[in-house]
Amino acid sequence: MPATMASSSGNDDDLTIPRAAINKMIKETLPNVRVANDARELVVNCCTEFIHLISSEANEICNKSDKKTISPEHVINALESLGFASYITEVKDVLQECKTVALKRRKASSRLENLGIPEEELLRQQQELFAKARQQQAELAQQEWLQMQQAAQQAQMAAASASAAQQAGSSQDEDEEDDM
Repeated sequence: MPATMASSSGNDDDLTIPRAAINKMIKETLPNVRVANDARELVVNCCTEFIHLISSEANEICNKSDKKTISPEHVINALESLGFASYITEVKDVLQECKTVALKRRKASSRLENLGIPEEELLRQQQELFAKARQQQAELAQQEWLQMQQAAQQAQMAAASASAAQQAGSSQDEDEEDDM
């Protein structure tokens, strides 16, 4: 399915680069230059139009080569066919940077593989840690249960001694009444 240009879609808001990204690029590229809002808007529109132009041409090249996914080579060929051959060297450098960053990310995400410990050993260690945690949790629950039992016994003993004291006090009152 060929890409459509932003101006022909009728819904330009869905097909633009985020303004924050453009503002950041402008500040990084021209740190000591003030850029008017309408100039920033023009840059956003030019970038969007340029991306649509390149992606449409890359899509056509992709379709001509009976592929379903646009590859970096299709984009590079699109730049050349549209007269932007002077950008190709820089585009290839940026592509290489992106591949390097992606490779570093993949390596960082596979740190477990780089530990040199077989997966079975890691799994055994994990199960051991889980078992220790379950045992600690059970011991903690047992301690809490024993503390609750002791508190209940103390409360029962306190209630029993209070009741005994109350009964002793009432029987003493009865003895005093009998003495009278």
